[in-house]
Amino acid sequence: MQLKWTAVALAALTLVACGKKEEAAAPAAPAPTAAAPAPAAPPADALIVKIGHVGPTSGAIAHLGKDNEFGAKMAIEDLNAKGLKIGDKVAKFELLAEDDAGDPKQGTAVAQKLVDSKVNGIVGHLNSGTTIPASKLYSDAGIPQISPSATNPKYTRQGFKTTFRVVADDTQLGGTLGKYAVETLKGKNIAVIDDRTAYGQGVAEEFEKAAKAAGGTIVGHEFTTDKSTDFNAILTKLKSTKPDVLFFGGMDAVGGPMLKQVKQLGLNVKFMGGDGLCTSELPKLAGDAIGEEMVVCAEAGGVDGDFKQPLEDFKAKFKAKNGVEVQIYAPYVYDAVNVLAEAMVKAGSSDPEKYLPEVGKVQYKGVTGPIAFDEKGDIKNGALTLYTYKGGVRTQIAVVR
Repeated sequence: MQLKWTAVALAALTLVACGKKEEAAAPAAPAPTAAAPAPAAPPADALIVKIGHVGPTSGAIAHLGKDNEFGAKMAIEDLNAKGLKIGDKVAKFELLAEDDAGDPKQGTAVAQKLVDSKVNGIVGHLNSGTTIPASKLYSDAGIPQISPSATNPKYTRQGFKTTFRVVADDTQLGGTLGKYAVETLKGKNIAVIDDRTAYGQGVAEEFEKAAKAAGGTIVGHEFTTDKSTDFNAILTKLKSTKPDVLFFGGMDAVGGPMLKQVKQLGLNVKFMGGDGLCTSELPKLAGDAIGEEMVVCAEAGGVDGDFKQPLEDFKAKFKAKNGVEVQIYAPYVYDAVNVLAEAMVKAGSSDPEKYLPEVGKVQYKGVTGPIAFDEKGDIKNGALTLYTYKGGVRTQIAVVR
């Protein structure tokens, strides 16, 4: 039904929407309130489609896990609002969200829980260290899995037909950063630290290989953990090698405190890292130690050209709905859920066995750009976005492919 508004009512609503208190010139009848339309109830015979999502929604990187989960919730809500049909039935999508705390053991436990719940598809996990072991459980059950953020190459090189990812892998991520360190930053003496996780170790090794190939010298490679807070010993050791670039393979929860200790020790370096470091949360974790254009990092994804506006629109909608900015991968989660739905529609079925072949054939135009997979399940022509930090704000340098 279409409502006809009076000019006074419309002005009142405009003021309220802008956060301003309405000051009525004279007593008047209450203006009509525009209530949000309730979502249409699904038909009694609706097809229930369960989508599992896993990320670390507790622990040191919970801000990243919650970011991903928000993206999944938005995708589910939007799919249900469309009244999407799979076969001859309207689909009702349900999200089964689990927390793996970034821990491989917990990751496999919740993966088994989702398998037992007979989910139709999986989006996750966030970390490579949880995604890789969980992927075998999903493969054994024949359930399609799309990771929005796990970048270790091993994930899609296990021979499983069920594994896909919508971002570039560490070969491209670490390789691009290693080349950039030498050719653009003019790094000669390069030090490396990794946190020994599947992600941190993988991206550091790829960075090191590329830096050497570009002519850089690796003056030291030290190790920490994803729970460490004291890095003085390894930083002091590396300081003696006089590095001009320090690469950290790990997440922002460790990288932020490390940056503080880099500053305390007077290490004058460009601090580099992969997507785990490259978050909007890093300035809060590092404080003034983040410096001006001192940090250079890369996100495994990125858009250019005509895809810029759809991504910006998604980010604005995300903030309005969730009250926070996108950290990194929420848009990729959103697209991953939609890719699963697209494959189900093409197959006319939500049965994993029936729609799995369609996932590999998908040609999907997402908010993160065009999505199609190669024979391993990796995204074709995956992009990377290089960033630095200016005035405590993550600032884009370039999108590269």
